[in-house]
Parts: sequence; C-alpha cells; structure tokens
Amino acid sequence: MQVIRTFEGENLDRLSAGSIVTIGNFDGLHVGHRMLLDGVLKQARSSGMPAVVMCFEPTPLEFFSPQSPPARLMRFAEKCQALEEYGIDVFCCLDFDTELRSGSPEWFVEKILVDKLNVQHLIVGDQFRFGKDRAGDVADLQTAGEKHNFEVSGIVSLENDGATVSSTLIRNALSSGNLHRAAELLGQNYMMSGEVIHGAHLGRRLGFPTANIDPDRIHVALMGIFAVRVRGIGDDVLEGVASLGTRPTIGGKKMLLEVNIFDFDEDIYGQEINVEFIEKIRDELNFPDVDALIEHMTRDVASARQILAGRNVS
Repeated sequence: MQVIRTFEGENLDRLSAGSIVTIGNFDGLHVGHRMLLDGVLKQARSSGMPAVVMCFEPTPLEFFSPQSPPARLMRFAEKCQALEEYGIDVFCCLDFDTELRSGSPEWFVEKILVDKLNVQHLIVGDQFRFGKDRAGDVADLQTAGEKHNFEVSGIVSLENDGATVSSTLIRNALSSGNLHRAAELLGQNYMMSGEVIHGAHLGRRLGFPTANIDPDRIHVALMGIFAVRVRGIGDDVLEGVASLGTRPTIGGKKMLLEVNIFDFDEDIYGQEINVEFIEKIRDELNFPDVDALIEHMTRDVASARQILAGRNVS
C-alpha cells in the first residue's frame, strides 16, 4: 500500500488512469467504515483503478478541540496496517493545515480530488461534509462530479440497535466497559497494538511479569483491568490479563498498557504485539499498599482465566 502524506515530490503515477476514492476519519475501522471500503474495493477491482482512502492528521475534531479531543481508537500506524490488510492500494493522509481548513468545497474538489487524486468515482457516507465550515455535502459533490466528470455514491449510514454506527458510539461503549457492544460495532473485538518496551520491572518483582506498551495517544477509550488475548508472538494466540491505566498505587502518572501473558516467560522487548480486549474485569483502583495490589492481581488472573476458558478464539 502506498502512503501519501504530502503531494510535494510524491510519485502519483499509479493514479494517472484514475482512482476510486473514499474520505473519512476511519477511526477503528468499524462495520460502517467496512461497508464504504467494500464499495471502494469492488469498484476499484472492476475498473482496474486503485482503491484510495483519504484521511487527515490531526483529525478535524482533534484540531478544533485540542484541549479535549476524542479518544483515538487507532494510532496512525494501526490504521495504516488495518487498511493495508483490508486491501486498500493508496492511503492518502494529509496534514490538516491552514490551506485544507480554509479551502472551500469547490477548492477541495478541484485541487485535491481532481488535480491530485484524479478521482473517477467517490464513495462517501450520506452524512459526509467537507470544506471550510463543513459547507459542502453529498449533493455538492454530485454537482461537482457532473462538472468534472466523476461519479459520486452516497452510502446510507449503517444502524445498529436503532443508533447510527460511529466511532463515537464505540468510544462510549468502551468507556462504559461494554466490550461486547463495541465488538458488535467494530465487527471484531477491540484491539491495541504496539512495541513491547522496558518498564520499571515492578510486575516481575511482584510475581506478575508484564509486556508493556505505550498507548501513544492523548486519550484512551477504555481503562481498567481486562481479560485479553495476545497475537504477534509466533503463530500462537496467547491469553493473559491486562491493565490499562496510570498505576496509581505506585504513584504512576503516564498511561501504560501492561499485559501479564499466562504461562509465558520469553524476552519479547522490541516486538510488535496485538492485544485483543475480551472482557473488562474491574476498574483501576488505588490500593493502600503493595500487598493489597498483589492480592487483587491474583484475583484478576483467576478471573481472566475463567473468562477466557469460556470464549472461543476467532
């Protein structure tokens, strides 16, 4: 998959014959996003043109609400990997700079979609808005398509249990600990991935060695203690218990994902692993002392083993 972060000096030869494009944040790649991607891929494969996903960094919501941006479901690297695995040919993720923020809908269509991406078919959600002050909508795109000779499809938003599927709905489910609901909306269990880093090695000294991952985002969508599965270490799917939080009992401040992998004691520092959240066990607590922490960690391990014993691996 080709990743385009700027058009300056970028080789756009594979777009010379045209492209099939969709635009959005695609945070989490939920079932609604997948419906858009399926449409793009189907059209791209039948036409012989590349399938293109366009996003922006930071997201418009992050830019306009810097003090309280929504929690990211995916880091940029996770989104790249997911889109590549899905079969997308080109991931165009542009800086949400002054030019993009202030550009009119007409400017965006002509300078980005037509001049740079050579769009031949654009597929977006029916609520899609674009341009300065979100002034443009699907009807404006269709008018522009007639002028610039490209097709536009507005896909009706997907609903689940009476609510429109969205990244916001998933964040709410995760923050409330409803991992089953989040999995329904995502089409799979919620996952976080990253490189295993060195920590304070406190877990090993307490008898619960952990693989530590920096979540690498301003806010996380969920916190607490979870039964998890771990992928990326060989071909096996491993089981464990994970803590996602700041570790208040030891005076921690920085957000950290710590995974105690059951019956496992290998050196995996520097490896990329994927942590799949199966069920929440409890909230993170501030214990009066380390002995109380160890007691609850022992209970958490037992709870996680019991939960995972009753769940099939998918």
